[in-house]
Amino acid sequence: MKMIAFSKMVASGNDFVIYEARRHILDYSRLARKICDRKFGVGADGLLVLEKTHKADIRMRIFNADGSEAQMCGNGSRCAALFVKTHNKPHASEFAIETKAGIIRAEIHGESVRVKLTDPTRLKIEIPLKVNNRALRVNFINTGVPHTVIFVEGLDKIDVFKLGREIRFHKQFAPAGTNVNFVEVINRDSIRVRTYERGVEAETLACGTGSTASALITSFMLRKPGEKIMNVHTRSTEVLKIYLKEKKNKFEDVWLEGKAQTVYTGVYYV
Repeated sequence: MKMIAFSKMVASGNDFVIYEARRHILDYSRLARKICDRKFGVGADGLLVLEKTHKADIRMRIFNADGSEAQMCGNGSRCAALFVKTHNKPHASEFAIETKAGIIRAEIHGESVRVKLTDPTRLKIEIPLKVNNRALRVNFINTGVPHTVIFVEGLDKIDVFKLGREIRFHKQFAPAGTNVNFVEVINRDSIRVRTYERGVEAETLACGTGSTASALITSFMLRKPGEKIMNVHTRSTEVLKIYLKEKKNKFEDVWLEGKAQTVYTGVYYV
């Protein structure tokens, strides 16, 4: 058996196992399924594998709890930035992180970590969708990973697992599938969000790219072009801030901001 050192980190209720790959060559998909198990492993929404790269301060690979590899994770990237500062560059406050979705920037100010996401793509509004003989209108945008956004009233009464799972695997979004966000508008600057995450295959306490997607589409639907800040109330009760610029139905300079922290460190037997 091999011992690998890891850190358990949390950002807005999203929890991750962080592994800095230096010596061992491992099957990361299999490792993610085992180490993320909340009964027989460490327990997490995902495994973040950090590797050396010449393109940025660190390369981040994201493995969901089911072993699938994702292109991007907003809250995970905030944890990765804090890990780099804590373990590798204690005097730095700005970092570049290479992901499969592209290179993103991260800034750390005290307990707050914010990341500049890659420019969102594939915005689609009011897509007709039939789910269990029920006609829905949903919205779609890719914020590094695909996200569907549905506006609802009475957010607490929504069966996020059942409805989210049906939409996540809907033929409209095949073969990749989609994350599903249920959004309730509080006012023109604030929303509440609950998310069914692809790969975790369950509702999570927060989703960084999902909160971003929800904020962007809310801003678009409210017809608020220009530069603005949206407050996203997550299930973990933390309020994430999304900074964005909208021009001619396109978004740029999108930042995700919130707290991140290390919960504990340890060794795991592989």
